[in-house]
Amino acid sequence: MGADREGGARLSPGRAVTWAALGTVLLAGCASMPDSGDLRNVESTPRQDTGVRVFAMPPAEGAGPAEIMQGFLEALTSDDPAYDTARKYLTTAAAHSWRPEQSTTVLANGPSIEPDCRPGPGSEHTSSVTCVLAGSRVATVDAQQAYEPAAGSYRKKVHLTRDPKNGQWRIDELPDGVVMGKSDFQRNYTSVDKYYFASDTAVGSTKEPVAVADPVFVRSKVDPMTQMVRSLVFGPTHWLGPVVRSSFPTGTALQKGVSGLAPDDQNKLTVPLNLKVSQVAATKCTEMATQVLFTLRNLAPTLESVELQGVGGHRLCELSEERAEATAWHGSAKSPENLYYLDAKHRLVRMPAGPPATTTGAVPVPGPLGEGGKVLESVAVSRDEHSAAAVGDQGRSLYVTSLASGGSLGDALVTSEGPSKDDRLTTPSWDARGDLWVADRDPSRSRLYVLEQGAAKPAQVAVPDLSGRIRDVRVAADGVRIALVVEKDGKQSLLIGRIQRDDGSGQGTAVVELRSAAPDLEQVSALSWAGDSRLLVVGREQGGVLQMRYVQVDGSTLDGPAPGALTGVKSIAASEDERVPLVACSEDGIVRLPSGSQWQKIDKDGTAPVYPG
Repeated sequence: MGADREGGARLSPGRAVTWAALGTVLLAGCASMPDSGDLRNVESTPRQDTGVRVFAMPPAEGAGPAEIMQGFLEALTSDDPAYDTARKYLTTAAAHSWRPEQSTTVLANGPSIEPDCRPGPGSEHTSSVTCVLAGSRVATVDAQQAYEPAAGSYRKKVHLTRDPKNGQWRIDELPDGVVMGKSDFQRNYTSVDKYYFASDTAVGSTKEPVAVADPVFVRSKVDPMTQMVRSLVFGPTHWLGPVVRSSFPTGTALQKGVSGLAPDDQNKLTVPLNLKVSQVAATKCTEMATQVLFTLRNLAPTLESVELQGVGGHRLCELSEERAEATAWHGSAKSPENLYYLDAKHRLVRMPAGPPATTTGAVPVPGPLGEGGKVLESVAVSRDEHSAAAVGDQGRSLYVTSLASGGSLGDALVTSEGPSKDDRLTTPSWDARGDLWVADRDPSRSRLYVLEQGAAKPAQVAVPDLSGRIRDVRVAADGVRIALVVEKDGKQSLLIGRIQRDDGSGQGTAVVELRSAAPDLEQVSALSWAGDSRLLVVGREQGGVLQMRYVQVDGSTLDGPAPGALTGVKSIAASEDERVPLVACSEDGIVRLPSGSQWQKIDKDGTAPVYPG
C-alpha cells in the first residue's frame, strides 16, 4: 500500500487504509480476487506518508486457497496490533497456537507462493492443499526483537484445509513468526536503542555507570512506546546481555492492561510498573528511570521527565532529563570540545568543535605532540581530552603522553615489526573508561592490544572468532563493543565484537561473538563511531565505487540520506553526538560538513582528523 501525492491511496488486495483526519476507506480486496493465476512476490509498495495506517481485510466468503494465502500474507504487513485479522485466515486451533511474535523473517522481494496454491483439475472435492512460501533471506528479527543479517533461501510449508461443515478454506499448519518483504519491513518496523549499563565500567570522580545502547526493532505504528518499555524491562538481547546490567528487578513488568504510553502536555511520561515501593531503593529507581528516559527519547525527542509508578498508583521516583544525564555517562550526550588533526608538519593541532561561524583556526596542542619534532602518522585523543596516543616512526611505534606543556614523549609502549607502514600499527582508539586499543597488522604476528588507562603494559586481546587480519580498530565509547575491519582473501569486512573483560580468572580480555555490521561491503577503507549504535564508514560493494554511508551495529539498513559525496576520502571523524559536524581527510585536505551545509575546507595540508575517542 502506498499513499499518492493527491491524497488517494493504492491498496493491495486484502488491505484497508485509514487517515485519522479523513475517515476510513475500506476495500474488500479478497472478494474480487481471481481464484486462478500465478501468485508471486506478495509485497506492497512502501508508503512515505507516516500518518497513514494500514489494516487488513478478513477472508471473503468462499475464498479459495490462493486467496486465503494472499490475504494472510497481506495481513502480516498491516498495522493490526495483535494480528487478529491474520488469525481469521487460520483454523481455530491454528489461530490459538500460532506465535507471530517468535520472529520476523525479511525477504528481499517478499514471499512467493509455490506452486500456485490451489487444487488441481478434477479435485473439486479435495479438502487439503500444501503450499510453499519461498524467497531470498535478508535478515531475521528474533523474539527479543534483535536484528541479524541473513542469507540463503527461505522455504516453509503452509497447509490449508477445507471445513467440511461450511466449505471455507483456512490455514491449519504454518510456521511460527511472520514473513514479509524488505520494503514492507522498512515500512512496518523502526529501529530503537534501549539502554542498559556496562556491568564493569564506571567513569569520573562520581563513578557514573556507562549507558550502553542495545538496538531492537519494534512495529512503528503499533504503540511503539509501550512496546519499548516492555522490551526494556524484560532485559537486554542475548548478544549484549553478558556485558551489561539492568537496574530493573527480575520479574519487573508493566501493570496489566497498560497500553498507549505517551508523554502528557508537560512532556512527562508516567510508567506504571508491577513493583511495590518497598522493592525499589532510591538509587536503583533513579537508574531505572534513566534507562526509560534514554530509551524513549528515541521515539519522543521532547520527553523531559519520567515518573515510575508502583502498585496502587504510588510514585516510585521521578527523574528529569538533566538528572538522567548526571546519573549515567552517555556517549551521545558528551559533545567534544575540540577537533584534532595533523598539520603540514605532522604535529597534532586542535580547533573548537563547534559550528564554523564560532570557531577559529587550529593551534598546536600543548606538550610533545604539538611542540616536539616527532613525525606522526595517526593520533587518538582520550575522551576527557587530557591525554593523546600517537603512532609514529612510519607506523612502528605507539606513544602516549599528556596534552599539557612540559611533558615528554617517553618510550614507545607498543612496537611493530611489520614490513611496511600499512602492515604496522593501526590508528589507536580510546574508550570512556580510559583504556587504549590498537592493533598490529604485521602479517607474521597480527595482534590486538589493550592498554589499561593508556599507561599499563599492553595486554594481548584474544579474538577467538577472528578469520583474517585486523586492518582497523574503533572501540565504542561504552567500552563493551568494538568495531574491527578484518581482511581475508583481499576482501574486508566490518565486524562488531563484544568485549569480555578479564574477570580475575586469568583468562584475560577477549573480543567475542563477532557479527557483520555491513554484510554488503567488500572493502572498508575508513570508519568512525557516529552515534550510540551507528558507524560512519567509507566502503565499496562488490563491483561498486567507494561511498560514505552510515551503518547500524546490528547490520540493519538505515533510513535517511548518506553524507554528501566526497572524492578521495582517506579518513573520517564523527562523534557519538550526532550534532557535531562530520570531518574527513580528502584530496582537498581536511574538510568539514556542518548540518544542512556542504563540505567546507579547513586545512589543505592537514591529515588524520579525529574527535576524542
